[in-house]
Amino acid sequence: MPKMKTHRASAKRFSFTKSGKVKRAKAFKQHILTKKTSKRRRNLRKRGYASAAEIKTIKKLIPYK
Repeated sequence: MPKMKTHRASAKRFSFTKSGKVKRAKAFKQHILTKKTSKRRRNLRKRGYASAAEIKTIKKLIPYK
């Protein structure tokens, strides 16, 4: 059976921790930042984690991580 291909867009967006959680960036940090408070922008810099339901899908997209 041939190797599975990694979904490259997902590989660039997600990374796995040693415990198996999936790290991701927070949304709403790309543009229209002037109306957002500095506290909100600062919190958007932090890492988010994918939910358990999303982890199943992400593991299929990135099989060799």
